Amino acid sequence: MTDTALASLYAYPEDRTWVTANFVSSVDGAVSVDGRSAGLGSPADKQIYGLGRELSDVVLVGAGTVLIEGYRGARRERPLPIAVVTARGTLTPDLPLFTDTAVPPIVITCASARLPALPAEVIVAGDEEVDLGVAVAELAARGLHKINLEGGPRLFGTMVAEGLVDALNLTVSPLLAVGDSSRIAHGAVIPPVDLTLASVLRADDVLLLRYQRRDSS
Repeated sequence: MTDTALASLYAYPEDRTWVTANFVSSVDGAVSVDGRSAGLGSPADKQIYGLGRELSDVVLVGAGTVLIEGYRGARRERPLPIAVVTARGTLTPDLPLFTDTAVPPIVITCASARLPALPAEVIVAGDEEVDLGVAVAELAARGLHKINLEGGPRLFGTMVAEGLVDALNLTVSPLLAVGDSSRIAHGAVIPPVDLTLASVLRADDVLLLRYQRRDSS
């Protein structure tokens, strides 16, 4: 499939705010190997990961993932802010997210968090915990309607529970990881969310799946 056709297949809707989650998983459901998702990666997964960023207005990610995966800021011609969710004040201004970026990040937090001074736009969404519905609305109010959710599992699980995720791009890596890795979504027990399979692509032994929440329109 050409790059143009792939971009068309994975394109966001133009008429609404839309959250697409992007994850890679082993066949047995592990979200990481040795604590990091890179151990599950492949050229096909990296292509979809890059495409997710190219098509979106903003990356949404939890602070834990930023720290574990060593996130850096956006470095490309078209500005792509990275919005980080933290309720615990674990971010520090010396992180590459803040020191190695062409676009100031956005930090989404709650009033009770004790954050140091950060070179970022800070959005307070909630009192004791981050209200993710408010967070999405605040991003949309800034013209950031195409939201690329990159993890981690707890943020993804909470977003799903609150009905805020419209679609999932899932790369299935041809590995049995075993171990004690988390699954891609983690959190409170909720009624299962009904999805529809939008597309299936194969790259050698890697499966690239696109799902959409059935009630999203």
